[in-house]
Amino acid sequence: MKIENRDPAGIRIIAPLPLDRGKTGNVNNSAGIGKAGSFGELLQQSITRTGGLKLSAHAERRLKERNIVLGREDMAKIENAVQKAAAKGSRESLVMYGDIALVASIKNNTLITAMDGESLKEHVFTNIDSAVIVK
Repeated sequence: MKIENRDPAGIRIIAPLPLDRGKTGNVNNSAGIGKAGSFGELLQQSITRTGGLKLSAHAERRLKERNIVLGREDMAKIENAVQKAAAKGSRESLVMYGDIALVASIKNNTLITAMDGESLKEHVFTNIDSAVIVK
């Protein structure tokens, strides 16, 4: 909550409410800011908190249309590939998983689209800055 005032010139001044100095103890730092740890560890914690890799509506539709079924183990491998791309600073990545091609938004931790072997013939991928091949 903020207190709003106006100065004599009519400019709005917004100031935070005073802190309650009666409370003591440690502040809960759930984001891990200030704690020792590598960027990769912080990234992994962030991904874990958000629930892992997401599928866009477009990717879900493509998976259904092309009868591509990804199990937990498959998704874990793909998520690991996305994390590796993130650790290298990628923004949009092509993930090759067997005969399946997936385009992932690293920033949003989301699979954008999916293609199977038949759809890959003579296909050009644009707007990607990395590729990860998963065995």
